[in-house]
Amino acid sequence: MVEAYCVRCKKMGEVSGGKETVSANGMRMLKGKCKCGTTMCKILGKAKK
Repeated sequence: MVEAYCVRCKKMGEVSGGKETVSANGMRMLKGKCKCGTTMCKILGKAKK
């Protein structure tokens, strides 16, 4: 599983139910939930053309 930083927990944790999306500025990111219920995001890099 992928790890990302949780702002609420203030530590790295596993992303559950992660889906890859593209942000408004064209960056790929993984969005999912932390075990505390907060949405977590991890930037993966530029979107492929």
